[in-house]
Amino acid sequence: MSKADRLFVNMCNEILQNGFSSEGQIVRARWEDGAPAHTIKTFGVVNRYNLAEEFPALTLRRTAIKSAVDELLWIWQKKSNNIKDLSSHIWDEWADENGSIGKAYGYQMSKKYKFAQGEMDQVDNVLWQLKNTPYSRRIMTNIYNFADLSEMNLEPCAYSVTFNVTGDKLNGILHQRSQDILAANNWNVVQYSVLIHMMAKVSNLKVGELVHVISDAHIYDRHVDIIKELIERPEYPAPKFTLNPDVKDFYEFTKDDILVEDYRTGPQITNIPIAI
Repeated sequence: MSKADRLFVNMCNEILQNGFSSEGQIVRARWEDGAPAHTIKTFGVVNRYNLAEEFPALTLRRTAIKSAVDELLWIWQKKSNNIKDLSSHIWDEWADENGSIGKAYGYQMSKKYKFAQGEMDQVDNVLWQLKNTPYSRRIMTNIYNFADLSEMNLEPCAYSVTFNVTGDKLNGILHQRSQDILAANNWNVVQYSVLIHMMAKVSNLKVGELVHVISDAHIYDRHVDIIKELIERPEYPAPKFTLNPDVKDFYEFTKDDILVEDYRTGPQITNIPIAI
């Protein structure tokens, strides 16, 4: 059975059984009908995924892996903050009339800084270090830029990645300030697992671990029954994952360069209400 499923089920049970409810508190998020979107939350969740053992796509329900990768490349490769450069509509609620989400996500990745090896953006700095100083303890990105927060239509949820090479394996820690467990958990896990695979491949490294640190891991009130049904479903073996062996440059990857085989899942959950 998939280890990612077990981690997900255990996390959801911990939140449901021992989490803190925001009922009675003032909350920012609202449902489409204007009602306050309350949550049950756990503080400080840490999940570890050994990418050398399996690709951690949830099998309880299907994760749209290529759509998740499309968003990842929108941020890390295209370094865009405009939804016109994105295939899906997941950012439509936060875009202005021109399609911009403000100075968030890809915008921050595109900003250039002065590093010891010259002026470059954060992604290029990671790629340079993995090839030239792979055992550095300073290989990281951070898009939570306080100077630009007021001009972001949504402050970054997944805001920082720290890369670390141990022997010949590339590991990564994804830091996330907040996460909607039903809507986004495995979506983000899949994205940053693929990112580590891509970074490792173009740096002649093997994949190691993805460590996912979530400060506020929450289940929304209108998601509770959905989660309870989801975590009782049968679990299946993790799918097989490979990257196009011909791609040698991170900027040449497309979502079609990933191959996922034997991905058996439970039925998809549609029309999940999203709090904004």
